[in-house]
Amino acid sequence: MDFVIRGAEVADGTGSPRFRADVGLANGRIAALGEDLDGDRVIDAGGLVLAPGFIDMHAHSELAVLADREHLAKLGQGCTLEVLGQDGLSYAPVDEATAPQMWEAIAAWNGRLDVDYDWRTVGEYLDRVDRGTPTNVAYLVPHGTVRMLAMGWEDRPPTPAELEVMKAHVAQGMEEGAFGLSAGLSYAPGMYADTAELIELCSVVASYGGYFGPHQRSYGAGAMEGYAEMIQICRESGSALHLAHATLNYGVNEGRAAELLKLVDEGLDEGVPISLDTYPYLPGMTMLAALLPSWSVAGGYGALEERLADAATRERIAHELDVVGTDGANGVPVDWSKIEIAGVDHPELRGLVGKRVAEAAGAQSASEFFLDLIVRDEFGTACLMHVGNEENVRAIMRHGVHTGSSDGVLAGDKIHPRAWGSFARYLGHYTRELGLLSVEECVAHLSGRPAAVLGLRDRGLVEAGYAADLVLFDPETVDARSTFAEPRRQAAGVEYVFVNGALAIEEGVRTGAVAGRSVRRTGR
Repeated sequence: MDFVIRGAEVADGTGSPRFRADVGLANGRIAALGEDLDGDRVIDAGGLVLAPGFIDMHAHSELAVLADREHLAKLGQGCTLEVLGQDGLSYAPVDEATAPQMWEAIAAWNGRLDVDYDWRTVGEYLDRVDRGTPTNVAYLVPHGTVRMLAMGWEDRPPTPAELEVMKAHVAQGMEEGAFGLSAGLSYAPGMYADTAELIELCSVVASYGGYFGPHQRSYGAGAMEGYAEMIQICRESGSALHLAHATLNYGVNEGRAAELLKLVDEGLDEGVPISLDTYPYLPGMTMLAALLPSWSVAGGYGALEERLADAATRERIAHELDVVGTDGANGVPVDWSKIEIAGVDHPELRGLVGKRVAEAAGAQSASEFFLDLIVRDEFGTACLMHVGNEENVRAIMRHGVHTGSSDGVLAGDKIHPRAWGSFARYLGHYTRELGLLSVEECVAHLSGRPAAVLGLRDRGLVEAGYAADLVLFDPETVDARSTFAEPRRQAAGVEYVFVNGALAIEEGVRTGAVAGRSVRRTGR
């Protein structure tokens, strides 16, 4: 055997009690579990827990895995597989016209890294991953990107011909290895889709055994109606449902987690396969321009700039932001004192990073300052939204279909600490300190359960024959060290990480191994 991990306390990903065993690895796989195993290299695991590598069910690392060979944000906290293509907006499938549009549309999430954008299809992106990445990669077909391919940024239902084009792109992505369809229903152009359109596309996903992973229409006012719509879509299409970053934010939703979980349980009782993921923090993070009303960005950012040049239209947008509540801002009037500028694309604007919009605006109207800023920064501004509710976070994470995620945006000057800390925070703060989960339960939420959602038969468990994606952590010290002040700090207590049998983290230090590959859905 290439490695033997000796005397580990194995939390195998099922949630069952830990057991002590030697674990042998060979040729990228778990070769054996037993006693007194021997191999080329022996790692003493005394005092450490051996778990399956963690699966980030909602990640934004499409460019980072190609450009950053260290990728400590994820490897440093034990993540070995990331599910990309989230929120309905990503870099494939595209054509020559939409590729540059996508590059700009999500620059606030992923930056403009020095990556040769030489792929167009889902399969070509995954082929690019197969040249070697720090973590393994799975992919969802992004609905907004597909909609852009078929009909641009238009705010209307698709024609029958356009819907067929969209269905063909979804089917091709599934054929090429995607696990399902994501949606960003508070982001243009995905927000223009009605329920019927989504049912049609999810029917294609269902025919391949995939799942629908929506960022639903609202996490504020209208949140419950939004969740009910997502369940309806999957009930009628036959697709499985995985609710992305399932949360309830703003004062209108304090203490309402039980209502969401009742909807989930009722759907499960009806036979709808439902799962969800969360990140263990209160603030959210997204592109600042996402707060705009959907009608204002119909036709793309160029059309928005033309609208902002008209005084009456500009006043209407500001009124909706401040008084009415836009669909982009979850139907709640924006409290600019809770919106923090987290990253800018233009260097001359970096002095604004870390300031709340209300503070940065000074004597100017906060909404007017916001409109000026997004244009000056060419829509590359990211923001933190301090709108979460701890009671809801705790209740949702304890549900039986919960899985872990980071929703980690890696680009920007002041990123959310969840990108570097989510999985360690689950194990440290919520498991060891608060006791909301046992170590074994928490490990299952982060490994075995997400692997089951993806339908993986050889990852997510510590079991002979499975891929050797593994993490060894100290249950007494594991914790997030990333903070809002210093978000790029490596997690504590994660001592060893294996990706496909290669040692990526050794005694807490990155080795340089780049053994990640694409993980593709197979079968129909």
